[in-house]
Amino acid sequence: MDVLKFSSVPLHFTAKLKKSRFLKQCLQVNLLPSLPSSSISRHSRRFKLRASVSSTISTEEFEFASPFEVEAENERREDERFDWYAQWYPIMPICDLDKRVPHGKTVMGIDVVVWWDKNESAWKVFEDLCPHRLAPLSEGRIDQWGRLQCVYHGWCFNGSGDCKFIPQAPPDGPPVHTSKRACVAVYPSIVQNDILWFWPNSDPQYKDILVKKKPPYIPELDDPSYTKLISNRDLPYGYEVLTENLMDPAHVPYAHYGIMGRQQPNNREKADREGGKPIEIFIKDLDAYGFISNQELGNSQFFAPCVFYTSFSLRSKKRTPKHQDNGALLSAENNAEAPNTSQRKAMLVFMCIPVSPGRSRLIFVSLRNFAIGIDRIIPRWVFHVGQNLILDSDLYLLHVEERKILDVGPSNWQKACFVPTKSDAKVVAFRRWLNKYSDGHVDWRGKFSGILPPSPPKEQLMDRYWSHVVNCSSCNGAYKGLNALEVVLQVISIALLGVFAATNQSLVSRTARIVMVAMAVLCFAASRWLSHFIYKNFHFHDYNHALR
Repeated sequence: MDVLKFSSVPLHFTAKLKKSRFLKQCLQVNLLPSLPSSSISRHSRRFKLRASVSSTISTEEFEFASPFEVEAENERREDERFDWYAQWYPIMPICDLDKRVPHGKTVMGIDVVVWWDKNESAWKVFEDLCPHRLAPLSEGRIDQWGRLQCVYHGWCFNGSGDCKFIPQAPPDGPPVHTSKRACVAVYPSIVQNDILWFWPNSDPQYKDILVKKKPPYIPELDDPSYTKLISNRDLPYGYEVLTENLMDPAHVPYAHYGIMGRQQPNNREKADREGGKPIEIFIKDLDAYGFISNQELGNSQFFAPCVFYTSFSLRSKKRTPKHQDNGALLSAENNAEAPNTSQRKAMLVFMCIPVSPGRSRLIFVSLRNFAIGIDRIIPRWVFHVGQNLILDSDLYLLHVEERKILDVGPSNWQKACFVPTKSDAKVVAFRRWLNKYSDGHVDWRGKFSGILPPSPPKEQLMDRYWSHVVNCSSCNGAYKGLNALEVVLQVISIALLGVFAATNQSLVSRTARIVMVAMAVLCFAASRWLSHFIYKNFHFHDYNHALR
């Protein structure tokens, strides 16, 4: 599969500069201290990264469209090739999994069913395939004995994948349910940081894979001094575009203008309405396991293939600029400050999941160690409204961008995309990692024909209900509750009008009749407003950048 595949030539550029001028305009990356937020031991494999100060160089002086030259001290060995099927993958936050029903999910092109085994008090991840007639087990149910039942013919399976009951088999006949062919493939799984993870290989040799390798662990996610907001969203563009977009701070004031709080630059820095400015980003330790970066004293880490997070400290309360506190995806470059100036800390954790070509899933966690009580008062779905608006504001852009990349040829990304500033350092580093260790694309094992799914109408493309609401316990509950409230308001409105029509004018005062009519009108108007609110926040909300 050649999706987003790049040339084996490393991302670099050659500038027509005199040696003395070049040395002045290039800087060597300062080594960052290892970040305390992860317990993962990364293999030490150093790369030199040099970033050109592009503001002093005209675009004509560039022969190549990248500001970075990443030089490996040693060429890649075969054993350093990234194995996509020897990694742990997040599936869903457990707060959004209903223990009463099985859930069908797709990760790395693998269809799995997630269900709660009450006999073992554990989440199980099976192949979403009944061995009988290949029906999806995710459409089944959990029976009264806690077994996963296929609703096509009633076959039942325990938490180990063993078939325990075949209704069509005579009780006095051969025990056909004990055959290995009657078993369901079971994937290793674990709940860590309140996220369900699975290992995408059901071979019995990986049964105890946790002893050898564990998912990336972030201690702050389990720290009670931090409050955390978890969300998930299925997106109509691929893993590659999702990951690089989250690593790109420069798009925030433009693609998300008017919906994200941000620090305003001073008058000397401000060049336009949105307040875009140069962003210094430095990369360290790019290897097969990811890389480290920092920008304006904010630290980030990418743990291949799924986890990318940024940790930063906020300004003191007196110095904090006004911003929207609506659960939006905060941008670290606009809120970073030296860590020793404040104890108010926050983290943004992104888990980028390859679902299938042209499809991805984002699990987003926002953490902070201040204003903890807010999350106990305001329901989670209120924050998700703001987060979904942010995702929608660049969703269409990214969906189209992915197709443009495929049109020009994935191997030509380096030439087609002109990235001359240091604000693109993390994007270039990610593409460099993808190109160097995975031939520029996710390994779908032959499942991708090279053609992305067709683009649906915009209203369907940006639909929130199927991509988020049905998969979020908080938003799904709010959606049902608000719809019920809408019906109640309409019933009250009709009932009041009925009472008004049936009441004898001589028995009810004129004032009371006016109040009845007013209440009926108000209830009807409230129901209409609520209907619009539900559609706009739980189904579809278009974002017109030109009118912002």
